[in-house]
Amino acid sequence: MSKVKVSDFITNINGTIVDDYYIDTKKLGEKNVAFEYINDENIKLKKSYKINIVDTTAPLVRLGSSYTINVDSNVDLTKKILCGDIYDSHPKCEIIGDYDMTKIGKYPLIFKATDINGNITEKNFDLNVVKPSTSTNTKTTTTLFSDVVSKYKNENTEIGLDISEWQDYPDFNKLKEAGVEFIFLRVGGTKYKTGEYFLDASFKYNIEKANEVGIPVGVYFYSYAKNKEQAMNDAKWIYEQIKDYNVELGVAFDWENWSFYNDFNLSFYELTEMAESHLEYFKDKGYEALLYSSKGYLEDIWQETDFPVWMAHYTNNVEPSSYKGKYKYWQACSDGKIDGINGNVDINIKYKN
Repeated sequence: MSKVKVSDFITNINGTIVDDYYIDTKKLGEKNVAFEYINDENIKLKKSYKINIVDTTAPLVRLGSSYTINVDSNVDLTKKILCGDIYDSHPKCEIIGDYDMTKIGKYPLIFKATDINGNITEKNFDLNVVKPSTSTNTKTTTTLFSDVVSKYKNENTEIGLDISEWQDYPDFNKLKEAGVEFIFLRVGGTKYKTGEYFLDASFKYNIEKANEVGIPVGVYFYSYAKNKEQAMNDAKWIYEQIKDYNVELGVAFDWENWSFYNDFNLSFYELTEMAESHLEYFKDKGYEALLYSSKGYLEDIWQETDFPVWMAHYTNNVEPSSYKGKYKYWQACSDGKIDGINGNVDINIKYKN
């Protein structure tokens, strides 16, 4: 979607535009653009013109130069490899070339994606069919909360955590003593196959203890919503769980079903619009609302939004400087260690400005 203003399509005007606003280019087709201007005689006049919004952006195929699967896998590559489009919810995704998942080998292929407006993306890649790995060697890392405080704490930042039942039942007094300045809690989610809602097993304990010791709280919810209606149902369910507690940091919409994104039949615009309807619900209720996602998907899939962003990006850099967008929270690691929690925990940095 192009970011254009009213003045971008005006070549000559005897006066000054009153409000040179950005034109909404989210919908394809002919659009009437109305504006006001003050002419050379200081008289305010109304004018309009028409533009035709067309889609010239090719579909996205999130695929590197190679893709590896185990031999005898029963995998539909056109569904497994993320293939999506800004406007088209059903781009045509196809594999060009021959391969055999029952035989180990390297197969040079082309992944082709075509959207409804005729835009095409083609990616050459090697499909590697391999024996299943028996290796159990995993590299473990540790990030101390105290080290994150030393490295990132300043007058513009606060250092906090996000936790769920995976952290069991933390000792919030110890977290407070360690310098935790805020916490995001998982309120719950839905079961993918049934759509049944469930409350995080530690949520009530976590929010009551956090409120008790005075650590500011926000909540997040892992959503499988496929449309606005489901996203709104999620929002209403969340509200019922949090309305009696102090949730001063607000609610984050967490949608990260990227490994089977093609099954949702959502354009990138529809996905963003769905998230915004969910977040608008909480904004109208007086909560802050923010979008949670990782750096790569914020860059490639999510469309520009006015809601603040909570970005996940694990890096050794002082800042995730390669990301050009704005963000209010940065989830910096998932291997955090802090007194009061057994096991790993996510550590986050909040930016006040």
